[in-house]
Amino acid sequence: MTKAADFIRANTVLTTHQMVPEIRLWLATEITPIWQATEDWMSVNGTAPPFWAFAWPGSVAMARHILDNPEVATGRRVLDFAAGCGLAGIACGKVKATDVEAAEIDPVAIAAAELNAAVNQTTIRTSSGDIVGSACQWDLILCGDVCYEAPMTSHIMPWLKKMAATAEVWIADPGRNYLPSVGLEPFARYIVPTSLELEDREERAVVLYRLEP
Repeated sequence: MTKAADFIRANTVLTTHQMVPEIRLWLATEITPIWQATEDWMSVNGTAPPFWAFAWPGSVAMARHILDNPEVATGRRVLDFAAGCGLAGIACGKVKATDVEAAEIDPVAIAAAELNAAVNQTTIRTSSGDIVGSACQWDLILCGDVCYEAPMTSHIMPWLKKMAATAEVWIADPGRNYLPSVGLEPFARYIVPTSLELEDREERAVVLYRLEP
């Protein structure tokens, strides 16, 4: 068992999000302890904040949509981009996607996605590091809640638009400030319960968009 896996098991609990009860995840139940624990971990291991410890609204909405509409992912090669806990990718695995790859720059998030996939008896591949700029090798690219900062958005959007020429690209957005105002086709909307510890409200309206090339 890796140090990251040990850390995850010690600081989270195996639970579900109420909108996606089919998928169990190692998640933080109170935000302060996990952030304090991660600060200590970061000082020793140099890792990122624990975004992987929460089921964020964008990924919840995508997972719900995939489970309710399995044909969108069945038999397809899927990339769960900036995967966090791996929720959306695991949903694709459950509906028998041909191949699921979860990409994350945080190695602890990679460990979390692998643990979560294992507990759900699904198979995903993981890629650690920045894959922006890679050639397209997927049929469906899932991006949950990725437009929360200007630098992140400006880094990823040109590449995602290029990917949209040959793959279907989804962006699940809960109302972040940096979502592009053009080039997006909405196709589903979900009201996702969340926490005041993470958001400024108890629920978020999440819109699923297809990105135009």
